[in-house]
Amino acid sequence: MNFNNQRVRFGFGGGLTPAVKYIIIANVAVYFVQMLFLLRTQTGIGSFLGLIPFDVTHHFKLWQLGTYLFLHSETSIFHIFFNMFTLWIFGCEVERWMGTKKFLQYYFLTGIGAGIIYTLIYWNSTNPVIGASGALYGVMVAFAVLFPDRIITLLMFFILPVSLKAKHLVALFIGISLFSGIIGFFGAGDRVAHIAHLGGAAVGFVALRGQALLEKIIRAWKEKQHERLMQAHKLRHQTIREKREEVDRILDRINEVGYDKITDEEKTNLKKASEFLSREDKIW
Repeated sequence: MNFNNQRVRFGFGGGLTPAVKYIIIANVAVYFVQMLFLLRTQTGIGSFLGLIPFDVTHHFKLWQLGTYLFLHSETSIFHIFFNMFTLWIFGCEVERWMGTKKFLQYYFLTGIGAGIIYTLIYWNSTNPVIGASGALYGVMVAFAVLFPDRIITLLMFFILPVSLKAKHLVALFIGISLFSGIIGFFGAGDRVAHIAHLGGAAVGFVALRGQALLEKIIRAWKEKQHERLMQAHKLRHQTIREKREEVDRILDRINEVGYDKITDEEKTNLKKASEFLSREDKIW
């Protein structure tokens, strides 16, 4: 069965896989706690569980690199809705391919990796970052890598149906985040942590393709080294052949006219060539 030619539509249907189900339950449960106790992510709970780069780099609140994934904006339900919807759309298929354990490892690797990259860039920031988007970008990259030609149909502006290959759709999302991240880095963007999105995507790609890419680089380096070695051997054999021809020519001259009759240059060349060949014989 060719999974890459199947279509995916943004609509309800299909069962939840275990890891995706529990991640969604955990996020929704935390969100209800936020709403129930009116815990604002920009103040109390955000300063403790949200990702604040300054607190991580200066106060070593390392748990924030993981806990920020479970917090969402209490001012808009669309934040958690679209995150969990995206996780369902892309995550279930990726989990079926990876298996539940590896998918969970991958999800938190990309989420925490996104947080680390964001922290390294904005190491002195005191603004809390929340949401699962960093991990979700990792999941989307995994979907694009595993099923690059899978056709995904979505409703643009909730009206116009648009079909794109998974690799093109994810590339579009990454391109938008990259553009927005560059603008935001210079202080002219929105309040979305686009760098965290890009970080999750980058960590996900390296996790999936890093080993193959590294092996390719090592293989290319070994081939280059082998080529250089072969060239060195070829040059060495050529030099040895030329020296032997020169020695043979001078010896022929000595047989004809005698050693005393050959030129000083020929005597010098004979001595140097003989010493060179003697060294080469010892090496071999």
